[in-house]
Amino acid sequence: MIVPEGMKVVLDPKDEYTHEPEAVRNYNESMYFNAMDQETGVGLWIRIGNRVNEGHAEMTCCIYLPGNRVGFMFRRVEITHNREMAAGGMRFDVVEPLKRHDVRYDGDLLLMARPEDMLDPRQAFADNPKVPCRIELHFEGASPVHGGEIVNADGSRWKLDPEKSTLRGHTEQHMAVSGRVTVNGEEYALNGHGYRDKSWGPRHWDNFYWYKWQPLTFGPDFGIMMTLRGRADGEPVMYGHVFRDGVLEHLTDVRIETRYGDGYYPQTITTRLITASREYLLEGEMETVIPLRHRRQQADGSTSHARITEALMRYSCEGRSCYGMSENFDMIEDGVPLSTRLDVAQLTDRIPA
Repeated sequence: MIVPEGMKVVLDPKDEYTHEPEAVRNYNESMYFNAMDQETGVGLWIRIGNRVNEGHAEMTCCIYLPGNRVGFMFRRVEITHNREMAAGGMRFDVVEPLKRHDVRYDGDLLLMARPEDMLDPRQAFADNPKVPCRIELHFEGASPVHGGEIVNADGSRWKLDPEKSTLRGHTEQHMAVSGRVTVNGEEYALNGHGYRDKSWGPRHWDNFYWYKWQPLTFGPDFGIMMTLRGRADGEPVMYGHVFRDGVLEHLTDVRIETRYGDGYYPQTITTRLITASREYLLEGEMETVIPLRHRRQQADGSTSHARITEALMRYSCEGRSCYGMSENFDMIEDGVPLSTRLDVAQLTDRIPA
């Protein structure tokens, strides 16, 4: 996470649970998990975002299936409190703070042979069948938890502008995962690794401007997380880490080069990651991609347009390989994702010691 100068991050096990919502309309509390089976290539990511002051939760489920098929579902579910992470047949339970979580989903999915159909969600839901889905997964921490809540140097609460905010607190962790996924009667064992994150505080999605996020876990001893985030008022900033043999080592520099195909979808991603002790070369090749969109009406009556590109990638680094995610969020201007206009391979920032 990006920490403003003069502030610090505090990690509290209580932050694994839901918080008392702040008195702002755009308060968001969300949890995200991804999981990859390295034998079958079946992967998924799921998310619940409670926006209780707006009266709803956002529930998203996305499963990457053999044959480049994708099962997907998004719902806005009415909620009246922020006491749990449960919506639309999906539920996240903290078994042991900072260590173990259970994830369940019992509902339906839109089953797509052409994931790019989601460029037009209304048409996608009309043209593709809905099928039953059941997810039962257990997540156990492979790495220490990284992050926490941003506070002032004296520990007091940070006074932020909710209209310009994306979060107050954020935690992330490399995970081991076990369980099963059943889609339309086809059952898949899912035993591998993944990643999770949690955030809370005021959020407008379009305040992100653009970002590139690569969370992946090769195994219980090796994982990578890299975020490169654009800003409307300056150069992008970078943060992340390499998890190696039980230790999280912060990135000090990064270079990323993306080769795009039609529609500005990432085909290959080459990322050079530098820590205080060594350099890593991470190479990724896209397996399956699904584009999602976000729209928000602004105070002046205009509508902002953003695209979130969720790509299942096959990564290699240090002689090892794994499936993992690449998530690109972009505001769209004149039909073009903002980050593709910039030579981001030359834009980095340093993480303070």
